[in-house]
Amino acid sequence: MKKVRVASYIAAFVLACGVALLVWAWPDLKAQAAAGAAYGARMTCSCRYIQGRSMESCKGDMIESGMDMVRLDDDSDAKTVTGSVPLMARRTARLRQGFGCVLD
Repeated sequence: MKKVRVASYIAAFVLACGVALLVWAWPDLKAQAAAGAAYGARMTCSCRYIQGRSMESCKGDMIESGMDMVRLDDDSDAKTVTGSVPLMARRTARLRQGFGCVLD
């Protein structure tokens, strides 16, 4: 019985350390997610609406490290591309005449 109690204390300690590490690293993770979402949206918008390529072709250009977490959505009527990292960040780039693709 005593071994079970010690094991549960160790598990609780490890879990608490993991939560503390996540809380400590959250601002950095969120900033990286926002930068990745903005980069993906802006570059894909330019590829899609300035170069006139298909969305599938443009997604092939996103080969930077960590970009596999960024989801890209295209709205061809509004000429926007939205990049998002689930539960962390969302940025939209829009084609504006005379300016190219700019972030909202």
